[in-house]
Amino acid sequence: MVYIGILAAVRLESEIPFHVAEAKAHGASRDEVISSILAGLPAVGNAVIQALPAALAAYDR
Repeated sequence: MVYIGILAAVRLESEIPFHVAEAKAHGASRDEVISSILAGLPAVGNAVIQALPAALAAYDR
């Protein structure tokens, strides 16, 4: 989950689907994935929000 947040913070959206799928397979909830991405808001700003569509699409597959 931390790694997903880091990927969002450094704008590596292409890596997010794989790691979200792995997190889901290990029991992460959709809300936990969202929270891991949004945790970077105070430090990085709105840039992390760009990762949400890729993460949610990967989770919903």
